[in-house]
Amino acid sequence: MMAAACARTLSKVARLVLDTPTCRVTNAAALVPRFSMRCQGRAYGTGGAGFRSRALLAAPTRGSGRVLGCAFLLGGGFGLYQTVKLTLQRHHADEKSNAPELGTDLKLTLYQYKTCPFCSKVRAFLDYHGLPYEIVEVNPVMRQEIKWSTYRKVPILMVNGTLQLNDSSVIISVLKTYLVSREKTMSEILTCYPEMKAKNDSGKDVIEFGNKYWVMVRDADADHLYPGKDNRKEEIKWRKWADEWLVHLISPNVYRTPTEALASFDYIVREGKFGTFEGFFAKYFGAAAMWIISKRLKNKHHLQDDVRQDLYKAVNDWVSAIGKNKKFMGGDQPNLADLAVFGVLRVMEGLQAYEDMMEHTKVKNWYRRMEKATQRES
Repeated sequence: MMAAACARTLSKVARLVLDTPTCRVTNAAALVPRFSMRCQGRAYGTGGAGFRSRALLAAPTRGSGRVLGCAFLLGGGFGLYQTVKLTLQRHHADEKSNAPELGTDLKLTLYQYKTCPFCSKVRAFLDYHGLPYEIVEVNPVMRQEIKWSTYRKVPILMVNGTLQLNDSSVIISVLKTYLVSREKTMSEILTCYPEMKAKNDSGKDVIEFGNKYWVMVRDADADHLYPGKDNRKEEIKWRKWADEWLVHLISPNVYRTPTEALASFDYIVREGKFGTFEGFFAKYFGAAAMWIISKRLKNKHHLQDDVRQDLYKAVNDWVSAIGKNKKFMGGDQPNLADLAVFGVLRVMEGLQAYEDMMEHTKVKNWYRRMEKATQRES
């Protein structure tokens, strides 16, 4: 409104000037304004004693009124432009100040293997929530980058250089809890996920974490986060499914044949942090070893002879669980189960297993939506 009023006033002034009678002249040279470029003093600003034009100081001539009118019009237009520009800048500033600044107080450093599905899960979560983070790629042979840690797996997420978060599902649950409810510090939230020693199916000592699939928020926040009756139950169910079943289908599929195993390790070496000798050794000997190991994994997890069929079934089960009327498991927006499943499947990109999955399952539309939702701003 201020801009419109300013423009109307300036237009009226300009019309008055343009309608003002000009003096009759007899010298044609007077039709051309004559300007002096001599500067008097040092001031060059508007209203100063510096730059002055003889044409503006001289007696009116034909055309001088129109020149002055044009000046008013140009000045009015410029003033209108500046006013609108300033108004829009203030509007955008207000919008920005009203937007939630999630995690702006966090300095996050992710220690990872790029091709690890568990690390990919964490990146998917961080990217979706717009949390800035630094990446430290860990050498999978020497692991010197995490020699300071008694926990020897990745991912590891360091928060503000002091707090260490281990296990991909714990990292995601802790961060989500913190983003939803700021009543507790990150350290206080971490105590809700106690570290426990256990034995796996092979009798080997392992570290597990209690409550790792739970987002620890108040009932009021939980009602907002999980509006449907079974939303929370379904999110936990499919997060566990991603960790306990889907992730075990990756290796048997990407190392299914010697050719696929070699292509997979070529990708791993290219994207990972290997020395020249380590890279050569990993690519050829690692590929051969993992092709053999993949056969053992197939038997361990009771997979079909054609492991692709297990992958196809798992992916189609996931798509069926989402249903035809929802974009994501979380509804219109991805939930933690969406991010977990996407993170696991994403590590196959560029490999034959990924191409086959896209061609022989119904996952493509959901997957493309997840790619867009987790696209990281550069």
